[in-house]
Amino acid sequence: MSRFHSYLSTACRLIDLYHAGKPFAHHLKGFFSAEKKYGSRDRKIISSICYQYLRTSHLFDVELPAEEKIIFGVYLCENEYNDFLQSVRPELNEKIKLPIEEKFNLLNVSAEKIFPFYSELSDEIQRKSYAASFLKQPKFFIRLRPTKKSAVLKKLNDAGISYEVIGDNSLSLPQNTALENVVKLNKDVVVQDLSSQRIFDWIDSQISLSNNQSLDVWDCCAASGGKSILLFDRLEGKIKLTVSDIRKNIIQNLKERLAQSGIPVYKTFVQDLALSSGLSLAEKFGIVVCDVPCSGSGTWSRNPEQLHSFKRNSLSEFSSLQMAIVSNVIPHVSENGYFIYITCSVFKKENEEVVSFINEKTNLQLLHMSYLKGYEDQADTMFVAAFKR
Repeated sequence: MSRFHSYLSTACRLIDLYHAGKPFAHHLKGFFSAEKKYGSRDRKIISSICYQYLRTSHLFDVELPAEEKIIFGVYLCENEYNDFLQSVRPELNEKIKLPIEEKFNLLNVSAEKIFPFYSELSDEIQRKSYAASFLKQPKFFIRLRPTKKSAVLKKLNDAGISYEVIGDNSLSLPQNTALENVVKLNKDVVVQDLSSQRIFDWIDSQISLSNNQSLDVWDCCAASGGKSILLFDRLEGKIKLTVSDIRKNIIQNLKERLAQSGIPVYKTFVQDLALSSGLSLAEKFGIVVCDVPCSGSGTWSRNPEQLHSFKRNSLSEFSSLQMAIVSNVIPHVSENGYFIYITCSVFKKENEEVVSFINEKTNLQLLHMSYLKGYEDQADTMFVAAFKR
């Protein structure tokens, strides 16, 4: 048996052992930690064909064997001659460069099945382009912190790491690039998706602070803190930062990350913001950043296993949760303050419908609303709406 047939067998085993709900990356890590016989090249190829299965397996009949689904997934996702396909199915490798529409026809599958929730999709999302993005792994992006660009580029060049410069402060790098020993993470660069880097691009036209001004800011669903760091940089450090999250361990990790970033934190606390009772917060804030829990559908090309486990009725649950959170948070926006609503979702129920709810139930004025269409840049897709009191 060739090593490529062995890869196929291992991929089938990995898929059979996987339980929905767990990040597939964690599943891979646990498997390869236990199975020491696989070298780095083996792990890379096996991981790749597993993800290509996850991207495409729902296109095929349930009865089709996993081996066939894996092979067809590689065929649909790859565009250049492929050693794996050449070994296991050379007749497909000969047709690897066909246009994707012809590939679908050849396999007798419908492109419409790539994304099974079109009826819930926002009208702003271009269906064909968005669906095509599921066949590609998004790029790996970093953001350069202020004044760090020259030093970081020199370090990357010295280390022989290839990169693409995007705009003034963004880079894309090869997947799984190890940066820890090359640059200072969080201090010099922030690992952050390109769309996430752009969520405050509207802010320069709305907020201008003099040297002696600062704003009280509450990042209320702070998670890993990437948006707090970004806002600190965009407003040149003129913020007094409060952060909260529902998870205690997240807050501890966040405090460490902000310390690495050189960002002082005024206050941290753990809070379930969906509960109106127990929010013991007297302060008002000039900016409230609310990156709510959501379906994550804008990231499913990066995490295709989440598409498999998602249930349509979850959308109503997410929407209700989001409306509860914004209802409890918006009262803490100060007069002339800003409320920024963010999701990584492409569903109108989580985005436009929540904006309509805010417009109807509060006295906030909508300033800006847009989708950051990452599927055009091999990045995640996000939604942002900015309001002012």
